[in-house]
Amino acid sequence: MVGVRVELPGNQPILLLKETQGERYLPIWIGAVEAAAIAFEQQGVRPARPMTHDLLREVVTTLGASLEAVHITEMKDGIYLAELVFGEQRTVSARPSDAVALAVRTGAPIYGAEALLDEVGIEIPDEQEDEVEKFREFLDQVTPDDFFGPGQQEPGS
Repeated sequence: MVGVRVELPGNQPILLLKETQGERYLPIWIGAVEAAAIAFEQQGVRPARPMTHDLLREVVTTLGASLEAVHITEMKDGIYLAELVFGEQRTVSARPSDAVALAVRTGAPIYGAEALLDEVGIEIPDEQEDEVEKFREFLDQVTPDDFFGPGQQEPGS
């Protein structure tokens, strides 16, 4: 898994999943709440109160089950479908964003169906992803003052 990104200019969160052996990515547009749930867990952020996905993890554990895998299975009418896979061939249909948010909390692997990757997967060569990541790091650290030399003022000030 790569993580959550924000598509500009619409500020729409995208979950980017990358195949382990190859350069294809599966972009899934998700809601802001689900994006935050995934990003918080990846970054180790613990909210004061458990989020819904934390509650679900605890319910599953308390019932003696474990999430074995998440499968992103297909796309119908522009909407991705996923399944939570539990032991003994038990599955539960889920939104991919919720399924991934639960998977990152439990350590369960995430799989994309090969046919789905063939249909909607996009290729981003690793070196291009490295450049995009370097640019993101730059944006995280840059301030408006970095664009103006000594004695220059920001336009409009």
